[in-house]
Amino acid sequence: MKIYLVGGAVRDKLLNYPSDENDWVVVGSSPEQMVELGYHPVGQDFPVFIEPQTGEEYALARTERKSGHGYQGFTFHTAANISLEEDLIRRDLTINAMAEDENGGIFDPYGGQQDLQAKVLRHVSVAFTEDPLRVLRVARFAARYHHLGFTIAPETLALMASIVSSNELSHLVAERMWKETERALCERSPDIYIQVLRDCGALQILLPEVEKLFGVPQRADYHPEVDTGIHTLMSLQQAAKLSDSPGVRFSVLVHDLGKGITPDHVLPSHKGHEARGLPLVKDVCDRFRVPNEHRQLAMAVTEFHLLCHKALELRPETILKLLKGLGALKPENRLEEFLLCCEADARGRAGFEDRDYPSSEYLRQARQVAMATNITDLVETGISGAEIGVQLSLRQTAGLAEFKANYPTP
Repeated sequence: MKIYLVGGAVRDKLLNYPSDENDWVVVGSSPEQMVELGYHPVGQDFPVFIEPQTGEEYALARTERKSGHGYQGFTFHTAANISLEEDLIRRDLTINAMAEDENGGIFDPYGGQQDLQAKVLRHVSVAFTEDPLRVLRVARFAARYHHLGFTIAPETLALMASIVSSNELSHLVAERMWKETERALCERSPDIYIQVLRDCGALQILLPEVEKLFGVPQRADYHPEVDTGIHTLMSLQQAAKLSDSPGVRFSVLVHDLGKGITPDHVLPSHKGHEARGLPLVKDVCDRFRVPNEHRQLAMAVTEFHLLCHKALELRPETILKLLKGLGALKPENRLEEFLLCCEADARGRAGFEDRDYPSSEYLRQARQVAMATNITDLVETGISGAEIGVQLSLRQTAGLAEFKANYPTP
């Protein structure tokens, strides 16, 4: 029995890149022996065990055979005589098909170290095409290492395109698609994830609403980059600079979906794209089973981002309506995340990347003004029932009017 560190931990160690994942492969053992040694079995499809002291996963060396569609369409085989080389060949990329023994020696049968040095993401074998999830995984790795200069090997991108054309992506389950997408959005360059999916044709299948944005023109005086798809990628770049939150980054990705269905005869204007985008955002969230907290933020950003951009110009009544619509007057609110999304949108334009975004501070202070009105004082005046809400809004509006009148002009 021999134990090897494999996959991402070896890759990132050689890259001197931060990593928090340790995966282990056990060669020459059996499920019975692992249990006898105190490991806890957890794998349903193939034998995986948890080491009780570290909580890390140890998988028996295995081979696999394509037996159906999608990510789960495989039959796995484990046995004590399966070699480490046989186990590694089933992996996706050469840089993920390396192992390290207990003495720090690197086992690299498929040229992973050479590809690390060349900064190339390359498939291990033609079996790459058997797992459609690898399209998303390679796109995620491209987003992870883009800043280091990594690119996808042309032959690997061609295989990704062949997976797309085979219709295998349609067999991916929502949970796996969202997990890979969420992880990709949290990488250093999430815009590259979207670009790679587009390059191999997968974006049209997975996120057709985003694909439709490319080639759609916008007014050049507002958007010097013109193309709505390019604006979306630029906004995603800005979101990555401003926040690590997957909810913020996802919301920025989908905030302009309504522009993809703007009637041709009104282009390059996109009046009303906020309302048009709401059902599209809902469709994406349903299809990927996006968590509710991300969904709620995405819907709010889609509906209200233009109001946020114009915050300093809005009437007090409209500011109050905006704050209420965002749920910003509740103790637990998402105003800060909303403002980050809007700032990323505002900066995601050619020549605007480093502009100040005064709307954020204005709305923060406006919220404090609106929150300062005390309901208790209203009740003590003898007001009751629905009239409390009416008078509360009137006082909040009056406070916001005074705030607006005295706010320094930027």
